[in-house]
Amino acid sequence: MSDSPVKLKIFSDYVCPWCYLGSDSVEKLAARKDIDIEWIPFPLHPDTPPEGMSLKAWLGDGVDAAHQRLYQIMDSINLAYNPDRIMTYNSRLAQELGMWADTQPGGSKLHKLIFQAYFVHDRNIAQPEVLLDCVKEAGLDVEAAREVLEQRRFSNQVDQAWMSARQQQVSGVPSFVAGAYITSGYHPVEELEKFIDYVEMQQARGA
Repeated sequence: MSDSPVKLKIFSDYVCPWCYLGSDSVEKLAARKDIDIEWIPFPLHPDTPPEGMSLKAWLGDGVDAAHQRLYQIMDSINLAYNPDRIMTYNSRLAQELGMWADTQPGGSKLHKLIFQAYFVHDRNIAQPEVLLDCVKEAGLDVEAAREVLEQRRFSNQVDQAWMSARQQQVSGVPSFVAGAYITSGYHPVEELEKFIDYVEMQQARGA
């Protein structure tokens, strides 16, 4: 097998519950495998207003059944969540900040904290101060992050990421891309590990 780690691209949105579940699998996978992780933002619901909208307005009458299924999985893997969460929010600023964080030493910690801000603490991640709280908790430069948000310094990068998703025919999230291979939807860590094992095998064969 190649000595180089598999590069795993994860198309994701911070307001996607399946992406939140997937982030847990990725965290566990990173403890098992030598992988190079790249989070790529995806526009799951980009027209959500900054003040948010109710999940029922977004998902309709199926929201309760969807939550029941999600919460069963989250309970099974001990993933924290807030069952009283009834809103979804615009994640564009969060995505821009996430791309900035990936340019900073130790910045990868921010992804988990933004997920938790929404799914655990039920905070509006469209609000800069909420995001800056996450930056502070991650130990990153708060004033630098504030400037990124105010000046929209990573807006073009997010636009390019959204375009990349379209070019790679990513239509839903989470989607995991490694080499020429893609798998979509939530996968427990064991399944994701099998996916990486397969990619490693194919790369070793020169496929």
